[in-house]
Amino acid sequence: MRTEDVPTSAGGLSATSITAGRIDLFVVQADGSIVLRTMRASLWGPEVPLGGRAVAAPAVAAWGQEMELFAVFDDGQLWDRYWDGTTWHDWESLGGELAGPVSASSWGPERLDVFAVGRDRRLWHRWWDGSSWVPWETL
Repeated sequence: MRTEDVPTSAGGLSATSITAGRIDLFVVQADGSIVLRTMRASLWGPEVPLGGRAVAAPAVAAWGQEMELFAVFDDGQLWDRYWDGTTWHDWESLGGELAGPVSASSWGPERLDVFAVGRDRRLWHRWWDGSSWVPWETL
Protein backbone atom coordinates (compact mmCIF):
# COMPACT_ATOMS: atom_id res chain seq x y z
CA MET A 1 0.00 0.00 0.00
CA ARG A 2 1.36 3.40 -0.95
CA THR A 3 1.43 6.15 1.68
CA GLU A 4 -0.82 8.38 -0.43
CA ASP A 5 -3.47 5.62 -0.43
CA VAL A 6 -3.80 5.58 3.35
CA PRO A 7 -6.83 7.51 4.65
CA THR A 8 -5.97 10.23 7.15
CA SER A 9 -7.92 11.27 10.22
CA ALA A 10 -8.35 14.58 11.97
CA GLY A 11 -10.64 13.31 14.72
CA GLY A 12 -10.21 9.57 15.10
CA LEU A 13 -10.94 6.36 13.30
CA SER A 14 -12.32 2.85 13.70
CA ALA A 15 -12.20 -0.28 11.54
CA THR A 16 -13.90 -3.63 11.14
CA SER A 17 -14.10 -6.54 8.73
CA ILE A 18 -17.27 -8.30 7.61
CA THR A 19 -15.56 -10.78 5.30
CA ALA A 20 -12.13 -12.15 4.47
CA GLY A 21 -10.00 -9.74 2.45
CA ARG A 22 -12.07 -6.67 3.32
CA ILE A 23 -11.53 -3.83 5.79
CA ASP A 24 -14.00 -1.00 6.38
CA LEU A 25 -12.30 2.07 7.84
CA PHE A 26 -14.31 4.96 9.29
CA VAL A 27 -12.48 8.27 9.53
CA VAL A 28 -13.58 11.47 11.30
CA GLN A 29 -12.60 14.52 9.28
CA ALA A 30 -11.74 17.96 10.64
CA ASP A 31 -15.36 19.15 10.39
CA GLY A 32 -16.65 16.11 12.35
CA SER A 33 -18.09 14.36 9.31
CA ILE A 34 -17.34 10.68 8.87
CA VAL A 35 -16.11 9.06 5.70
CA LEU A 36 -15.79 5.37 4.90
CA ARG A 37 -12.89 3.84 3.00
CA THR A 38 -13.11 0.15 2.09
CA MET A 39 -10.11 -1.99 1.25
CA ARG A 40 -10.63 -5.04 -0.94
CA ALA A 41 -7.82 -7.13 -2.44
CA SER A 42 -5.28 -4.75 -0.85
CA LEU A 43 -6.69 -1.74 -2.72
CA TRP A 44 -8.42 1.20 -1.05
CA GLY A 45 -11.67 2.35 -2.63
CA PRO A 46 -12.85 5.96 -2.79
CA GLU A 47 -14.12 7.89 0.21
CA VAL A 48 -17.83 7.45 0.86
CA PRO A 49 -19.27 10.35 2.89
CA LEU A 50 -21.50 9.19 5.76
CA GLY A 51 -22.09 12.63 7.29
CA GLY A 52 -22.43 13.26 11.00
CA ARG A 53 -20.84 15.69 13.46
CA ALA A 54 -18.64 13.43 15.60
CA VAL A 55 -16.68 14.89 18.51
CA ALA A 56 -14.50 11.82 19.04
CA ALA A 57 -13.46 8.63 17.30
CA PRO A 58 -16.39 6.48 16.19
CA ALA A 59 -16.87 2.80 16.99
CA VAL A 60 -18.06 0.03 14.72
CA ALA A 61 -19.30 -3.49 15.41
CA ALA A 62 -19.87 -6.16 12.77
CA TRP A 63 -21.83 -9.38 12.73
CA GLY A 64 -22.19 -11.47 9.60
CA GLN A 65 -22.52 -9.18 6.59
CA GLU A 66 -23.90 -6.31 8.67
CA MET A 67 -22.20 -3.57 10.67
CA GLU A 68 -23.27 -0.74 12.92
CA LEU A 69 -21.42 2.55 13.26
CA PHE A 70 -21.67 4.65 16.45
CA ALA A 71 -20.48 8.18 17.17
CA VAL A 72 -21.03 10.81 19.83
CA PHE A 73 -22.15 13.96 18.01
CA ASP A 74 -21.72 17.58 19.05
CA ASP A 75 -25.20 17.51 20.65
CA GLY A 76 -23.87 15.03 23.25
CA GLN A 77 -26.04 12.17 22.00
CA LEU A 78 -24.99 8.82 20.64
CA TRP A 79 -25.91 8.41 17.00
CA ASP A 80 -25.82 5.22 14.97
CA ARG A 81 -26.02 4.23 11.36
CA TYR A 82 -26.05 0.67 10.06
CA TRP A 83 -25.16 -1.31 6.96
CA ASP A 84 -27.62 -4.13 6.26
CA GLY A 85 -25.34 -5.87 3.77
CA THR A 86 -26.61 -3.77 0.87
CA THR A 87 -27.45 -0.22 2.03
CA TRP A 88 -26.42 2.32 4.65
CA HIS A 89 -29.44 3.46 6.68
CA ASP A 90 -29.81 7.04 7.96
CA TRP A 91 -28.34 8.23 11.25
CA GLU A 92 -30.62 7.79 14.28
CA SER A 93 -30.18 9.13 17.81
CA LEU A 94 -29.80 6.74 20.73
CA GLY A 95 -29.84 9.65 23.19
CA GLY A 96 -27.56 10.16 26.12
CA GLU A 97 -25.60 13.01 27.66
CA LEU A 98 -22.20 11.94 26.42
CA ALA A 99 -18.75 13.40 25.91
CA GLY A 100 -17.13 10.44 24.13
CA PRO A 101 -15.25 8.31 23.38
CA VAL A 102 -17.42 5.37 22.34
CA SER A 103 -16.77 1.64 21.98
CA ALA A 104 -18.96 -1.12 20.55
CA SER A 105 -19.08 -4.90 20.41
CA SER A 106 -21.25 -7.70 19.11
CA TRP A 107 -21.19 -11.13 20.74
CA GLY A 108 -23.78 -12.81 18.58
CA PRO A 109 -26.52 -12.35 16.04
CA GLU A 110 -28.84 -9.49 16.98
CA ARG A 111 -26.77 -8.44 20.02
CA LEU A 112 -24.89 -5.16 20.10
CA ASP A 113 -23.35 -3.44 23.11
CA VAL A 114 -22.18 0.16 23.09
CA PHE A 115 -20.25 2.02 25.79
CA ALA A 116 -19.55 5.73 26.11
CA VAL A 117 -18.21 8.22 28.60
CA GLY A 118 -20.90 10.61 29.85
CA ARG A 119 -20.67 14.32 30.47
CA ASP A 120 -20.79 13.27 34.13
CA ARG A 121 -17.52 11.30 33.52
CA ARG A 122 -19.29 8.00 34.25
CA LEU A 123 -19.29 5.01 31.92
CA TRP A 124 -22.63 4.42 30.21
CA HIS A 125 -23.89 1.27 28.48
CA ARG A 126 -26.74 0.54 26.10
CA TRP A 127 -27.49 -2.57 24.08
CA TRP A 128 -29.64 -3.95 21.29
CA ASP A 129 -31.43 -7.09 22.51
CA GLY A 130 -32.56 -8.32 19.10
CA SER A 131 -35.75 -6.28 18.95
CA SER A 132 -35.10 -2.90 20.61
CA TRP A 133 -32.51 -0.70 22.31
CA VAL A 134 -32.45 -1.20 26.07
CA PRO A 135 -32.30 2.10 28.05
CA TRP A 136 -28.94 3.52 29.18
CA GLU A 137 -27.38 2.18 32.38
CA THR A 138 -24.30 3.35 34.28
CA LEU A 139 -21.52 0.91 35.01
